[in-house]
Amino acid sequence: MSDRKDLLTSAHWGTYRVETRDGRITSMRPFEADPDPSPIGPGILDVLDGPTRIKRPAVRKSWLEQGPGARGDLRGQEAFVEVSWDEAERLVAAELDRVRGTHGNGAIYAGSYGWASAGRFNHAQSNLKRFVNCVGGFTSSVNTYSFAAGEVIVPHVMGHFYPLVYSATSWRSVVAETDLFVAFGGVPLKNGQIAQGGVGRHVQRDAVKAAAQAGVRFVNISPLRSDVMEEAGAEWLAPRPSTDTALMLGLCHTLLAEGLQDGDFLARYTTGFDRFAAYLTGETDGVAKSADWAAPICDLPADTIRDLARRMVKGRTMISIAWALTRQDHGEMAYWAAIALASMVGQIGLPGGGIGFGYSAVNAIGNDLARLPMIALPQGQNAVTDYVPVARITDMLENPGGAYEFDGQHRTYPDIRLVWWAGGNPFHHHQDLNRMRRAWTKPETVIANEWCWNALAKHADIVLPCTVPLERTDIAMTNRDPWLARMDKAVEPPGEARDDHMIFAGIARAMGVEEAFTEGRTPEEWIRWIYDRTRQSAAEREIELPSLDELREKGTHQIPPSEEPHVMLKGFRADPDGHPLDTPSGRIELFSEVIAGFGYDDCPPHPAWLEPAEWLGQGRGLHLMSNQPKGKLHSQLDHGAHCRSLRPDGREVLSLHPEDAAARGIGDGDRLRVFNARGWCLATAALSDGVRPGVVQMATGAWYDPAVDAEGRPGCRHGNPNVLTLDKGTSRLAQGPIAHSCIVEVEIDRSGLEPAPFAPPQLVTRGR
Repeated sequence: MSDRKDLLTSAHWGTYRVETRDGRITSMRPFEADPDPSPIGPGILDVLDGPTRIKRPAVRKSWLEQGPGARGDLRGQEAFVEVSWDEAERLVAAELDRVRGTHGNGAIYAGSYGWASAGRFNHAQSNLKRFVNCVGGFTSSVNTYSFAAGEVIVPHVMGHFYPLVYSATSWRSVVAETDLFVAFGGVPLKNGQIAQGGVGRHVQRDAVKAAAQAGVRFVNISPLRSDVMEEAGAEWLAPRPSTDTALMLGLCHTLLAEGLQDGDFLARYTTGFDRFAAYLTGETDGVAKSADWAAPICDLPADTIRDLARRMVKGRTMISIAWALTRQDHGEMAYWAAIALASMVGQIGLPGGGIGFGYSAVNAIGNDLARLPMIALPQGQNAVTDYVPVARITDMLENPGGAYEFDGQHRTYPDIRLVWWAGGNPFHHHQDLNRMRRAWTKPETVIANEWCWNALAKHADIVLPCTVPLERTDIAMTNRDPWLARMDKAVEPPGEARDDHMIFAGIARAMGVEEAFTEGRTPEEWIRWIYDRTRQSAAEREIELPSLDELREKGTHQIPPSEEPHVMLKGFRADPDGHPLDTPSGRIELFSEVIAGFGYDDCPPHPAWLEPAEWLGQGRGLHLMSNQPKGKLHSQLDHGAHCRSLRPDGREVLSLHPEDAAARGIGDGDRLRVFNARGWCLATAALSDGVRPGVVQMATGAWYDPAVDAEGRPGCRHGNPNVLTLDKGTSRLAQGPIAHSCIVEVEIDRSGLEPAPFAPPQLVTRGR
């Protein structure tokens, strides 16, 4: 390739100008239209062709020599044998035929949760699912680790979830109209660096600054002061983690007791308030959910709770609910209580008021733009109807044929013999990784499409090396960002790495379904097919897009914002009969007869406080907040230069309050052991008064680096907090993850163990 200075690429954390020389990338410069570019992207440059790069197909030694099911206990420890693509394709094709012929397609799990690529065509999961559907289908997953409890409860209460999340009242409306912005879980700018499908313009920092300059008063309700940027001048309330629901109920009770609720809104736009009110007052259980009741649970003064409730009805108030609030025990209740609180305030559907689900959870929330109707790569029809909630993967592997409940259904876990992952990393997302690793030994075959030797690749049997966006052509195009961008192939991939579509096309050829998979189209023809149909759909909504050739010529295209600031549920507010919600009543359901019919003792039919499985109210330990990282997206680019620069000794950083550190003899920069009954991990201490006493904070995403200590207990040397988190469903309703309900202890580390997460496995020749 000749030297280039006009190349473009896009990722979930930004768009970049790319320069090359002598076939290598020399720089990645942020897109000039981005006022707040993320530093994450260029962190890929030193690892594109580094020692962790997977350059050839590889098969775990025991699996290759002894066949499927051989020594699953050695996954993550054993050497790999590199093979040719022809042999890899034959091995995968034969194994798929064996499993579906003997056990049926339901024995194939290809849920493959993860973020994959920003490119519309080279989206790993879409290509995987399209391929497996061509050979009979697979057991899939539903919902996300991000907000599973919200995905299930909010449709029962408000009719939909995703349309509400991604159509939040715009920041323009907040800046112009809001008086008080109450942020449960904060407005974390580090999360706002990223968005699904690519980012052309980061908006969250400028939006918060503009709101503060316009006089919007922020209240940060979080154990972490940094969850709202310093420039916002936020009031910081730091309740005990996992007590958000109790705090909201105390606010609701104050409004009701002092006659401050909006009775007209409740009568016209909601149903079931009388039954919720009976719970608030204690009529149903003898316990009034007053500010005085909530105060000792939350460890906040009762007068502070009452004062906040009164301020919420004095002006225009926006209630923001972080996605993290769903990731606690009974996370359904936090979202439902927030909806009830917003309903009592009565400003849903008004400019600058109401509720928003996760401002700055990703960059797209609060974006004010005409929504692009997206066309994706067709995945075909899955002939297998079985699925599992995504956070119940370990249960599925441990308990084939076992019964469980989910959203009113009585279901049975499938008997999975083959797992295929492409574009994600379960050894990042899942909880109680030591337990999951034991369950991971049970499938007969694990296949992974990966570009680097992370924990997923090391725990697979067959590893298929794939490319990264800088090594292929695509289009960055999403309905959540106003910028479209061409994605240029800047460099050739190292070794024999292939695009995911090419990987599946080769296996499809070996199985006799190549025509069904490719439909006779080349990758370039698929890109054009996707773009042209998106352009046609956009034209039907009066959104004008350039032709693909024109886009490639000029590089980027911006979709203009809507003329008026967007207000969520404005139509419902104006005419609830003409624009009803998709609930049984057409209204906001503060009591659900449907959920009442399920009879779940862990999910009542109205917002309620249920004690978490683990929390500070039990009087022991420290509460671990394993939140999203600032130097990467989940675990992506954990080995990159930018992320490595944030932890010079190679361990993840654990922040704790000086009082908690002093009580344990811990100093700033000390090497720590963080532990509970589920496992341990190593960390580096960072003392901060911006963390609530009794709480420690440690970001997720460190590559899982398993080891055992001197007593034989399993843990992670690198600092992955998911060796500590509890793998339990939020309730039988949503079965979501509860990573944020986790108690740990911390001590000085004297093990002498050193992290080595970025070392590739041993690669041996056949027979050695």
